[in-house]
Amino acid sequence: MPRKAANSKVGLLMRLGSSAIAVVRTVKQLRRARGTQDKLTAADTLAGLLPLVTSALLVLRRLRGRSPRSSG
Repeated sequence: MPRKAANSKVGLLMRLGSSAIAVVRTVKQLRRARGTQDKLTAADTLAGLLPLVTSALLVLRRLRGRSPRSSG
């Protein structure tokens, strides 16, 4: 059975959806940490949020049809 390309629209949409769910879950965790005045947990959660947002933005760029490679 042949495999589909890893960059298919369906695959990219699934990656975007999972990234969005992870971002929502992390934002909830950040609010909870801020509510308990736990600065270390809040900082850790914020640091974990950055790669999720970056990943979602990369998927959106690919869905728009732009090249993911730099011209260096």
